Amino acid sequence: MQIIKLDATGSTNTHLKELLQQKELEDFTIITTQNQTLGRGQLNAKWESEPYKNLAISLLKKDLDVPVNKLFLVSMTVSLAIIDCLSNLGVPDLSIKWPNDILSGKSKIGGILIENIISGSQIKRSIIGFGLNVNQTVFKNAPHASSLKLIIGRDFDLDMVFYFLVEKLHEQLNQQMASLEKELFDQYHSKMFKKGVYCNFKLPNEELISGVIVGVTINGMLMVTLEDNKIHEFGLKEIQLLY
Repeated sequence: MQIIKLDATGSTNTHLKELLQQKELEDFTIITTQNQTLGRGQLNAKWESEPYKNLAISLLKKDLDVPVNKLFLVSMTVSLAIIDCLSNLGVPDLSIKWPNDILSGKSKIGGILIENIISGSQIKRSIIGFGLNVNQTVFKNAPHASSLKLIIGRDFDLDMVFYFLVEKLHEQLNQQMASLEKELFDQYHSKMFKKGVYCNFKLPNEELISGVIVGVTINGMLMVTLEDNKIHEFGLKEIQLLY
């Protein structure tokens, strides 16, 4: 494991990808910073982060050998490792909002961005990025955002949180994910935000629909029972949960 701590960077994921293009990196190479200026989430959404208050982490996981058609196992494993870490830190009411936002109650405290490197039919490497709101208390453009400090009421040592997260991710990502498929699905679904609940959604054309979240498929599609009583599957760009 190699840990590279930066004073500041635009994006830890981008920095790690550029480093990987320059030289071969060892498994579990980690880039981290407390000042990420161009952080992004799914669909290139900007990640609002006050300098020196939060964590931004990107790690390289090699030799995954997860089939491409089961790529969501990586996201499940990462999400559950982070949930485990935060639960041990005393964060209450944790859940995963599909596909990979980490919530406490209805407040978003973390987000995951995974970029897979595929060889043939296997995922060989993943660049796994994670942003965690730790000690920030004001969010100007993120109405659902919160932080560990706002939720628990005290400051956290950023290094302590970082090393605890790394420990949990290292432990979970070194498992044989494909052989733990059922266990991972069961755990992910048990932590899934609004699963089994009647919800409102918005489609790309701004149409509003309603239905019940059933779960996710092996390749990460959201399954929703709509008003026609049929289960429909949606990709990331095809549906937005309103809450």
